[in-house]
Amino acid sequence: MPMDSAPVAPSRQALADHLVRTRIAGDVATSRENNLDHYRELAEGNRYFWLGLDLGDRWTDPADVLELMVERCGVVADPGHRYGQDTIDVELTIDALDRMAEALHKAARNSSRVLLATGHPAGLFAVHHALATALQEAGCSVVAPAEHLYADGGEIRHMAGVFMLHRGGGLVHTHSPDPMREILNALERNGEPMPDLVIADHGWAGCAGGRGLETVGFADCNDPALFVGEAEDSILVSVPLDDNVAPHFYAPMTAYLLAAAGLGPGA
Repeated sequence: MPMDSAPVAPSRQALADHLVRTRIAGDVATSRENNLDHYRELAEGNRYFWLGLDLGDRWTDPADVLELMVERCGVVADPGHRYGQDTIDVELTIDALDRMAEALHKAARNSSRVLLATGHPAGLFAVHHALATALQEAGCSVVAPAEHLYADGGEIRHMAGVFMLHRGGGLVHTHSPDPMREILNALERNGEPMPDLVIADHGWAGCAGGRGLETVGFADCNDPALFVGEAEDSILVSVPLDDNVAPHFYAPMTAYLLAAAGLGPGA
């Protein structure tokens, strides 16, 4: 059962108002200087910022990364804007949620095998948990816990349908692709089928997309790699949003997404 009662799915306009009010989109907390630093790091080939994708030498100019992020995420277009506030276009967020809903609807219709994972357990876990529950109720199989898998000095844990990384007595925030790599390698070793759909974020999504798996995910405006992956067709959908606000703020968004996918109450 879901952890909390799901709210009634809002209209598009009501959701847009909520996302801007809670700073999931609109004027987000992530600063312009942080965004530009990450775009530069990606362009300079820092693999940490590639989130498990292989970007080769195709994105070596930070200006090209910024241009893509304007298009896909709605950050400020002016390259002279170097400091202060940056933005996520709420209409792009909801458009991407609609595209993600199509992938979820297809998975439910086909009783697909689905894998869910998050590197933001304090923010996005509630979203992934709700999606896992709804997809299971619709007839999908969710990839089950795997024992004795480790990455980045921690243990890969599975809770309520969602893989996360545990280290030092708690679930941790991670951008690393290594935990997903360990899960997929274990599936191969055990002769288990690969997932038909991966729902994830950070390196969990990047690694899966880089392995050729159909992948949808959530990404902040300082995580350009997943938007690059979407532009290059390695990632099916990247939803732009602030990926670490208080978990309950995501509930209306989750309700909207499930309703759009035909997975909400009464669907």
